[in-house]
Amino acid sequence: MLSKNQRKQILQLSKKKHRKTDGLFVAEGEKVVLELIASGWTFEFLFSMDQAFHPDAQLLKWEEMKQLTQFKTPSPVLGVFKMPKRSEILNEPITVAVDGVSDPGNLGTIIRLCDWFGFSELICSETTVDCFNPKVIQASMGSIVRVQCHYVTELADSLKSLDKPIYGATARGDSIYEAKPSGQASYVFGSESHGISPKVTRVLDGELSIPHFRGANQRAESLNVATATAIVLSELMRPPTQK
Repeated sequence: MLSKNQRKQILQLSKKKHRKTDGLFVAEGEKVVLELIASGWTFEFLFSMDQAFHPDAQLLKWEEMKQLTQFKTPSPVLGVFKMPKRSEILNEPITVAVDGVSDPGNLGTIIRLCDWFGFSELICSETTVDCFNPKVIQASMGSIVRVQCHYVTELADSLKSLDKPIYGATARGDSIYEAKPSGQASYVFGSESHGISPKVTRVLDGELSIPHFRGANQRAESLNVATATAIVLSELMRPPTQK
């Protein structure tokens, strides 16, 4: 049976301040929870509506799971995990950074994209949504175990310290299909509403864009930031002979 203290603590973990204080976060969904466990991440609590899910899982009824979920429909599995220890920035040849991305689904998808294209880290501004937000964890589909998110106070200074060119994805930049950015560089993607912040814009060595293929009066207003990230990363990773 779910205790009142467990329910209270788990619901509090929907807020960043409680996650930070407790060093815990919530993951919902069988695939995500299994991925975290398989990667050696330690769980504090594990709940399931299926008795056969895991020997250490506490069996809950649907009504009890509904009291814990951050979503409209409860998942059959929910885990409370300890936050992993963070390490220094690796400074891979290509660095991906996000500036003020506030939508949890977008950040989770970007983490998943970094995993897909083989990047082990993502640098985030302080104004970016917390990567341990339950909705980010779910959207990452387990990729959070392979992509470390570094939150930095001054994104512009942190990117400059990596000592390589910095490119920003903007609406006014050079076409990603025509430009030839450096093989070793940082690429910044801005917020859904405001784009890249002025402070980061001032340190850019270049700007890249995804061109429209419709007339000015008929085209879509903008691209979702996660979609734009997917297009840019795909183009960056294309073999030189195919460009």
